[in-house]
Amino acid sequence: MSRLHRENHLVERIGWLRAAVLGANDGIISTASLILGVASASASQSDVLLTGVAGLVAGAMSMAAGEYVSVSSQSDTEHADLAREKKELADDPVFEREELAQVYVARGVEAELAREVAKQLMTKDALGAHARDELGISEITTARPVQAALASAATFSVGAAAPLALVLVSPSSVLIPVVSVGSLLFLALLGAIGAKAGGAGLLRPTIRVTFWGALAMGLTAGIGAIFGKVV
Repeated sequence: MSRLHRENHLVERIGWLRAAVLGANDGIISTASLILGVASASASQSDVLLTGVAGLVAGAMSMAAGEYVSVSSQSDTEHADLAREKKELADDPVFEREELAQVYVARGVEAELAREVAKQLMTKDALGAHARDELGISEITTARPVQAALASAATFSVGAAAPLALVLVSPSSVLIPVVSVGSLLFLALLGAIGAKAGGAGLLRPTIRVTFWGALAMGLTAGIGAIFGKVV
Protein backbone atom coordinates (compact mmCIF):
# COMPACT_ATOMS: atom_id res chain seq x y z
CA MET A 1 0.00 0.00 0.00
CA SER A 2 1.35 3.43 -0.87
CA ARG A 3 2.13 5.77 1.98
CA LEU A 4 -0.65 8.10 3.03
CA HIS A 5 0.06 11.75 2.43
CA ARG A 6 -1.60 14.98 3.53
CA GLU A 7 -3.76 16.54 0.85
CA ASN A 8 -4.02 20.29 0.59
CA HIS A 9 -7.61 21.14 -0.33
CA LEU A 10 -8.45 24.51 -1.81
CA VAL A 11 -11.49 24.85 0.45
CA GLU A 12 -9.06 25.40 3.33
CA ARG A 13 -8.33 28.81 1.84
CA ILE A 14 -11.95 29.93 1.71
CA GLY A 15 -11.90 32.05 4.89
CA TRP A 16 -8.95 34.30 4.14
CA LEU A 17 -9.38 34.14 0.36
CA ARG A 18 -12.92 35.53 0.50
CA ALA A 19 -11.89 38.41 2.75
CA ALA A 20 -8.75 39.14 0.73
CA VAL A 21 -10.46 39.20 -2.67
CA LEU A 22 -13.38 41.22 -1.33
CA GLY A 23 -11.05 43.74 0.30
CA ALA A 24 -8.81 44.28 -2.73
CA ASN A 25 -11.75 44.38 -5.12
CA ASP A 26 -13.57 46.96 -3.00
CA GLY A 27 -10.37 48.96 -2.61
CA ILE A 28 -9.84 49.27 -6.34
CA ILE A 29 -13.47 49.88 -7.28
CA SER A 30 -14.44 52.32 -4.54
CA THR A 31 -11.24 54.37 -4.70
CA ALA A 32 -11.12 54.47 -8.49
CA SER A 33 -14.81 55.39 -8.62
CA LEU A 34 -14.29 58.13 -6.04
CA ILE A 35 -11.33 59.50 -7.95
CA LEU A 36 -13.19 59.47 -11.27
CA GLY A 37 -16.29 61.06 -9.74
CA VAL A 38 -14.30 63.95 -8.27
CA ALA A 39 -12.12 64.30 -11.36
CA SER A 40 -15.21 64.42 -13.60
CA ALA A 41 -16.47 67.33 -11.51
CA SER A 42 -13.40 69.32 -12.69
CA ALA A 43 -11.56 69.14 -9.37
CA SER A 44 -7.82 69.82 -9.29
CA GLN A 45 -5.37 66.93 -9.28
CA SER A 46 -4.36 67.67 -5.67
CA ASP A 47 -8.01 67.58 -4.60
CA VAL A 48 -8.49 64.30 -6.43
CA LEU A 49 -5.45 62.82 -4.70
CA LEU A 50 -6.59 64.03 -1.28
CA THR A 51 -10.04 62.54 -1.87
CA GLY A 52 -8.48 59.23 -2.87
CA VAL A 53 -6.27 59.09 0.24
CA ALA A 54 -9.24 59.88 2.48
CA GLY A 55 -11.22 57.17 0.71
CA LEU A 56 -8.41 54.67 1.29
CA VAL A 57 -8.24 55.33 5.03
CA ALA A 58 -12.00 55.44 5.54
CA GLY A 59 -12.58 52.38 3.37
CA ALA A 60 -9.91 50.28 5.08
CA MET A 61 -11.36 51.06 8.51
CA SER A 62 -14.88 50.41 7.27
CA MET A 63 -13.90 47.06 5.78
CA ALA A 64 -12.10 46.02 8.96
CA ALA A 65 -14.98 47.04 11.20
CA GLY A 66 -17.59 45.48 8.92
CA GLU A 67 -15.76 42.17 8.62
CA TYR A 68 -15.06 42.03 12.34
CA VAL A 69 -18.67 42.69 13.32
CA SER A 70 -20.05 40.32 10.69
CA VAL A 71 -17.71 37.43 11.42
CA SER A 72 -18.02 38.02 15.17
CA SER A 73 -21.76 37.54 14.84
CA GLN A 74 -21.10 34.23 13.10
CA SER A 75 -18.64 33.28 15.84
CA ASP A 76 -21.18 34.15 18.56
CA THR A 77 -23.76 31.93 16.87
CA GLU A 78 -21.29 29.06 16.63
CA HIS A 79 -20.38 29.34 20.31
CA ALA A 80 -24.03 29.45 21.31
CA ASP A 81 -24.78 26.33 19.27
CA LEU A 82 -21.78 24.52 20.73
CA ALA A 83 -22.77 25.47 24.29
CA ARG A 84 -26.29 24.17 23.71
CA GLU A 85 -24.96 20.97 22.15
CA LYS A 86 -22.57 20.44 25.06
CA LYS A 87 -25.46 20.73 27.52
CA GLU A 88 -27.57 18.29 25.50
CA LEU A 89 -24.71 15.79 25.46
CA ALA A 90 -24.42 16.03 29.23
CA ASP A 91 -28.19 15.72 29.79
CA ASP A 92 -28.99 12.88 27.38
CA PRO A 93 -25.97 11.26 25.70
CA VAL A 94 -27.99 8.25 24.48
CA PHE A 95 -30.42 10.41 22.56
CA GLU A 96 -27.56 12.47 21.14
CA ARG A 97 -25.76 9.34 19.97
CA GLU A 98 -28.88 8.18 18.15
CA GLU A 99 -29.35 11.65 16.69
CA LEU A 100 -25.81 11.56 15.32
CA ALA A 101 -26.36 8.05 13.96
CA GLN A 102 -29.43 9.26 12.08
CA VAL A 103 -27.31 11.93 10.44
CA TYR A 104 -25.14 9.17 8.98
CA VAL A 105 -28.18 7.11 8.02
CA ALA A 106 -29.51 10.09 6.07
CA ARG A 107 -26.21 10.14 4.20
CA GLY A 108 -26.56 6.50 3.18
CA VAL A 109 -24.88 4.53 5.96
CA GLU A 110 -26.67 1.40 7.22
CA ALA A 111 -28.40 1.91 10.57
CA GLU A 112 -26.31 -0.51 12.65
CA LEU A 113 -23.05 0.71 11.16
CA ALA A 114 -24.16 4.31 11.66
CA ARG A 115 -24.80 3.65 15.35
CA GLU A 116 -21.37 2.04 15.73
CA VAL A 117 -19.69 4.96 13.97
CA ALA A 118 -21.56 7.44 16.17
CA LYS A 119 -20.57 5.49 19.29
CA GLN A 120 -16.88 5.39 18.40
CA LEU A 121 -16.72 9.03 17.36
CA MET A 122 -18.49 10.18 20.51
CA THR A 123 -16.16 8.09 22.65
CA LYS A 124 -13.22 10.02 21.25
CA ASP A 125 -14.75 13.52 20.91
CA ALA A 126 -18.50 13.76 21.33
CA LEU A 127 -18.78 17.53 20.98
CA GLY A 128 -16.44 17.61 17.99
CA ALA A 129 -18.42 14.90 16.21
CA HIS A 130 -21.73 16.73 16.71
CA ALA A 131 -20.21 20.08 15.80
CA ARG A 132 -18.83 18.73 12.57
CA ASP A 133 -21.59 16.39 11.40
CA GLU A 134 -24.75 17.83 12.99
CA LEU A 135 -24.00 21.56 13.10
CA GLY A 136 -21.61 21.80 10.15
CA ILE A 137 -18.90 23.57 12.17
CA SER A 138 -15.35 22.51 11.36
CA GLU A 139 -11.83 23.85 11.66
CA ILE A 140 -11.98 25.05 8.04
CA THR A 141 -15.20 27.00 8.37
CA THR A 142 -14.80 28.31 11.93
CA ALA A 143 -15.28 32.07 12.10
CA ARG A 144 -12.09 34.08 12.77
CA PRO A 145 -13.08 37.75 13.21
CA VAL A 146 -9.62 39.24 13.72
CA GLN A 147 -8.15 37.37 10.75
CA ALA A 148 -11.01 38.48 8.50
CA ALA A 149 -10.77 42.10 9.67
CA LEU A 150 -7.01 42.37 9.18
CA ALA A 151 -7.12 40.64 5.80
CA SER A 152 -9.90 42.92 4.56
CA ALA A 153 -8.23 46.13 5.78
CA ALA A 154 -4.83 45.18 4.39
CA THR A 155 -6.08 44.05 1.00
CA PHE A 156 -8.42 47.05 0.71
CA SER A 157 -5.43 49.32 1.27
CA VAL A 158 -3.38 47.49 -1.35
CA GLY A 159 -6.24 47.66 -3.83
CA ALA A 160 -6.93 51.34 -3.14
CA ALA A 161 -3.25 52.19 -3.53
CA ALA A 162 -3.34 51.10 -7.18
CA PRO A 163 -5.62 53.87 -8.55
CA LEU A 164 -3.92 56.37 -6.22
CA ALA A 165 -0.58 55.51 -7.81
CA LEU A 166 -2.12 56.18 -11.21
CA VAL A 167 -3.20 59.64 -10.06
CA LEU A 168 0.36 60.39 -8.99
CA VAL A 169 1.90 59.43 -12.33
CA SER A 170 -0.83 60.74 -14.64
CA PRO A 171 -0.80 64.20 -16.22
CA SER A 172 -3.99 66.03 -15.24
CA SER A 173 -5.11 66.17 -18.88
CA VAL A 174 -5.35 62.36 -19.16
CA LEU A 175 -6.05 61.48 -15.53
CA ILE A 176 -9.55 60.11 -16.14
CA PRO A 177 -8.70 57.69 -18.98
CA VAL A 178 -5.48 56.54 -17.30
CA VAL A 179 -7.20 55.80 -13.97
CA SER A 180 -10.15 54.16 -15.76
CA VAL A 181 -8.11 51.82 -17.95
CA GLY A 182 -5.48 51.14 -15.31
CA SER A 183 -8.05 50.30 -12.64
CA LEU A 184 -9.86 47.91 -14.97
CA LEU A 185 -6.57 46.16 -15.69
CA PHE A 186 -5.92 45.88 -11.95
CA LEU A 187 -9.40 44.41 -11.47
CA ALA A 188 -8.86 41.90 -14.25
CA LEU A 189 -5.56 40.86 -12.67
CA LEU A 190 -7.23 40.54 -9.27
CA GLY A 191 -10.01 38.39 -10.72
CA ALA A 192 -7.45 36.11 -12.34
CA ILE A 193 -5.38 35.83 -9.14
CA GLY A 194 -8.45 35.08 -7.03
CA ALA A 195 -9.62 32.44 -9.49
CA LYS A 196 -6.19 30.83 -9.61
CA ALA A 197 -5.88 30.75 -5.82
CA GLY A 198 -9.34 29.22 -5.55
CA GLY A 199 -8.72 26.65 -8.27
CA ALA A 200 -11.43 28.02 -10.59
CA GLY A 201 -11.29 28.87 -14.28
CA LEU A 202 -9.80 32.27 -15.10
CA LEU A 203 -12.19 33.71 -17.69
CA ARG A 204 -15.52 34.06 -15.88
CA PRO A 205 -14.17 35.49 -12.59
CA THR A 206 -12.03 37.96 -14.52
CA ILE A 207 -14.93 39.13 -16.68
CA ARG A 208 -17.26 39.30 -13.68
CA VAL A 209 -15.05 41.53 -11.54
CA THR A 210 -14.09 43.75 -14.49
CA PHE A 211 -17.70 44.25 -15.58
CA TRP A 212 -18.94 45.35 -12.16
CA GLY A 213 -15.92 47.56 -11.69
CA ALA A 214 -16.52 49.27 -15.02
CA LEU A 215 -20.18 49.78 -14.18
CA ALA A 216 -19.39 51.33 -10.79
CA MET A 217 -16.74 53.64 -12.19
CA GLY A 218 -18.91 54.66 -15.13
CA LEU A 219 -21.89 55.55 -12.93
CA THR A 220 -19.75 57.50 -10.46
CA ALA A 221 -17.97 59.41 -13.21
CA GLY A 222 -21.32 60.27 -14.79
CA ILE A 223 -22.73 61.56 -11.50
CA GLY A 224 -19.57 63.60 -10.89
CA ALA A 225 -19.81 65.18 -14.34
CA ILE A 226 -23.49 66.04 -13.92
CA PHE A 227 -23.24 67.52 -10.44
CA GLY A 228 -19.94 69.22 -11.30
CA LYS A 229 -21.71 71.25 -13.94
CA VAL A 230 -24.68 72.00 -11.68
CA VAL A 231 -22.52 73.14 -8.76
